[in-house]
Amino acid sequence: MAEVRPIIIKRIKKVSGSRHGGAWKIAYADFVTAMMAFFLLMWLLGSTTKGDLKGIAAYFSTPLRVAMEGGTGSGDSSSIIKGGGKDLTREDGQVNKAIDPIQKKTYDLKSAQADLEKMETERLKGLKAQIETAINANPLLKQFKKQLLLDITTEGLRIQIVDEKNRPMFASASAELQPYTKVILHEIGKMLNTVPNKISLSGHTDATPYANGGTAYSNWELSTDRANASRRELIAGGMDENKVLRVVGLASAIPFDKADPFNPVNRRISIIVMNKKTEDAIVKDGGVLSAADDKAIKAQLAAGK
Repeated sequence: MAEVRPIIIKRIKKVSGSRHGGAWKIAYADFVTAMMAFFLLMWLLGSTTKGDLKGIAAYFSTPLRVAMEGGTGSGDSSSIIKGGGKDLTREDGQVNKAIDPIQKKTYDLKSAQADLEKMETERLKGLKAQIETAINANPLLKQFKKQLLLDITTEGLRIQIVDEKNRPMFASASAELQPYTKVILHEIGKMLNTVPNKISLSGHTDATPYANGGTAYSNWELSTDRANASRRELIAGGMDENKVLRVVGLASAIPFDKADPFNPVNRRISIIVMNKKTEDAIVKDGGVLSAADDKAIKAQLAAGK
């Protein structure tokens, strides 16, 4: 009898690797993200000042205290120090202070700003006295003493060179400077280098219309050309050309003698040795005119002049 062999059925179970085949990609992405965050942290720490780092450390040490003191950010030197105000989110009853990270001293920001403005005003007053002394000491300049007007304004030291009926600064209806005007501007130009302040130049005319001006050339162009001619002479006299921040022509928009717009004194060159506040305002606003000048020009244009 033949031997009966058992039938063996082998079943091979195929296991697909699709479920875990991409797991390494997730792990790698996590690793790359962590490394990117690490290098970003290193870059931030390397580019942050020592004082700000101390402020950040102080925040994590005592977050509640930093939050109560306020400021634009952690460790900001302009943080508001509690001064007993009713509302700690307001400035009422509180003091703005800055901390020197080197000397570990606290300074009142408002007092420091006031001290700087006072020093600057004294510096401009010193320049005014220097120019007045030079005018009295120079026989040629002394002749034009009545035509040189100096005063301290909210914008800085204003030096105005005005016309007289029989002694104009420029040739009639022209931007050509008279010889004595060049001497005046040369002397002033030398003295303007004694202070670091920037200057603004503006040209002015009286209300007499420019002859044959029409729309092609008017008092606006004439006053601008005269202001620019004055700038060139100041530089020729030794003034640093980088001191000039603004040159404008204002025609008859801002008369010196408001009662008589045809008065020769309205024809003038105004040099303003600007204080820091005015200089910053011009830089910030892109060289626009002051509010008073802008208002006067708009009123003049509205009147159709």
